[in-house]
Amino acid sequence: MLAALALLLASSDPVAPVPLFRDPVHDGAADASTVYDAATREWVLFYTNRRADLKLTDPKDVSWVHGTAIGVARSKDGAAWRYGGTAAIPASCTGATLWAPEVQRFGDTWHMWLTVVPGVFKDWNAPRFLVHLTSRDLKTWECGERLDLGSDRVIDASVVALPGGGYRLWFNDERAGKAIRYADSPDLKRWTVKGTAVSTPGEGPKAFRWKRRWWLISDAWKGLLVQSSTDATNWTAQPGHLLGEAGTRPTDRAKAQHPDVIVAGERAYLIYFVHQSGEGAADPNWARRSLLQIAELKEEGGAIRVDRSAPVTVRLKPN
Repeated sequence: MLAALALLLASSDPVAPVPLFRDPVHDGAADASTVYDAATREWVLFYTNRRADLKLTDPKDVSWVHGTAIGVARSKDGAAWRYGGTAAIPASCTGATLWAPEVQRFGDTWHMWLTVVPGVFKDWNAPRFLVHLTSRDLKTWECGERLDLGSDRVIDASVVALPGGGYRLWFNDERAGKAIRYADSPDLKRWTVKGTAVSTPGEGPKAFRWKRRWWLISDAWKGLLVQSSTDATNWTAQPGHLLGEAGTRPTDRAKAQHPDVIVAGERAYLIYFVHQSGEGAADPNWARRSLLQIAELKEEGGAIRVDRSAPVTVRLKPN
């Protein structure tokens, strides 16, 4: 009996900790993008490494979200994550501030789309653009092209391969009222803007295929907006917002922001970042701190639901 119990425990799926990951350098992990590295048999998570610990006297000074590198974390099982330093992003084609990595593998090459701000600014009034990089090993990155999307204020890429060929990119166009727009490409280099997927303001779109349909989840600043589609072009929004109300678990007491989604067969997991504004620390700047949480997505009647308080049993498989 004891041997059988030990075998069962050894083979059971791990339960994710709360929080899933906390950056050990600046305590400002945000904007995750997660992939499976078959070469090392590990899950690799790239994230914006916000400088939440930066001491500033002016509360309106947002230098702490500038001057940011891209952090890296690794995991064998998707539950226990270890810090892996910062990504080796070439300075020659980027800038002082790096945000919101989007990492995907197409063919035998890894691709990253990165939001770049060319400097460190005290306010939000700076140009920003998307840069494409490539890698063979997820460690050494090479410069690609700067994307021309008809605006000098674009952020937050999400890219998929379309079933009929070609690729689609969703992004936030800040000059278009923070709308989520989309563009198509035959080769991941030349992009043509096609239209708007979400006209209401938001950011951080994440597009994915699951349960025989397309989904697009974006950060509406009052929780996550969920849309579904049969063709990745025409979208229907489900009522309300996911995780707009504060959670009850320690470190999870604020709205969810900027989602990533891992599809693992019939299961799907949402990775989101959450500010620590609900934790009540004596440090007046504690609310800047942000960390990553995980929740399992459930599909019911064509809509996505999630219980952020439920323990998450992680069963990740490489796609």
